[in-house]
Amino acid sequence: MKKHNFSAGPCILPQEVLNESSQAIINFNNDNLSLIEISHRSTPFIKVIEEAKELVRELLKVPQEYSILFLQGGASLEFLMAPYNLLSINGKCGYINTGTWSKKAIKEAKMIGNTLVIADSSDKNHTYIPKNIEINEELDFVHYTSNNTIYGTQFKEYPKTNSILVCDMSSDIFSKRIDVSKFGLIYAGAQKNMGPAGTTLVIVKNSILGNTGREIPTMLDYNTHIKKESMFNTPPVFPIYVSMLTLRWLKNKGGVDYIEKTNNHKAQTLYDEIDRNPLFYGIVNKDDRSNMNVTFTLNNKDLESVFDSLCNKKGLNGIKGHRSVGGYRASLYNALPLESVEVLVKTMQDLEKNNK
Repeated sequence: MKKHNFSAGPCILPQEVLNESSQAIINFNNDNLSLIEISHRSTPFIKVIEEAKELVRELLKVPQEYSILFLQGGASLEFLMAPYNLLSINGKCGYINTGTWSKKAIKEAKMIGNTLVIADSSDKNHTYIPKNIEINEELDFVHYTSNNTIYGTQFKEYPKTNSILVCDMSSDIFSKRIDVSKFGLIYAGAQKNMGPAGTTLVIVKNSILGNTGREIPTMLDYNTHIKKESMFNTPPVFPIYVSMLTLRWLKNKGGVDYIEKTNNHKAQTLYDEIDRNPLFYGIVNKDDRSNMNVTFTLNNKDLESVFDSLCNKKGLNGIKGHRSVGGYRASLYNALPLESVEVLVKTMQDLEKNNK
């Protein structure tokens, strides 16, 4: 039976990417060596990381004054690196709190310096995105999380600020068009729309670095990794290779413009059923619904076991909501086909038909 993978992350990847990357584990470039045993400084891998960077630049139209890095530590390490590199000794930074990952980022920033929460959606359990945010203080940077995997909200517009804009785009990068020039720093864990866990994409404007007046630990300094071209230490070769293959797949499909239309269609198909079907309701504000992580629940909790059984029979994997929220969460990342969404919709309709 075909599995329909709605997991929130690590998430579904294109089948052709899985096939090609699995072969590279055994025999990379027909050299009778595994990708994961060759030198990261060898010509074959240098070509991999260079192509990965060029694909990022091409797909997102990254200006030349920005560096593209593949690092380690996930977005969780970037929570610390961002303020270390951008928050001056006597400065302040502002954070928009829209959920679990924002809170974690705020916690790390407070260890570095003066950190203000300039907007907060916790009053309604993070079921909306704060609007019309007023920033009354001079800030070194403003940080936000573009998409919230746990609660299912997503920013539809960039926050308005004259400060450097920093964004954690881990769960929606490459899913829609973005204007990189609006940002000083973008970071994203690979395990959503790029590849397996293990590498983190960083896009940083070179001119904003080196201005904090503080000494930064070598490994946490973006300039270290820029000078060493993401090779200050041994990079995670396999996640970078799979990310390169996934970005190549995205380019061949038609790029970000193509995938944005596809993702909009997938999300609308599912949200239409949630709004139509009397057994279900959406958890978050309709204007702030995520196109990546659709959160919903049943009006009658007694039907949960019945619905879960139907989902299992149809091969629907990973749709249970996060343990802190409950309900259901269908993650619609780039590689998830429309067919899988249609199977989920049909399953919801079957539940309705059998429980009128």
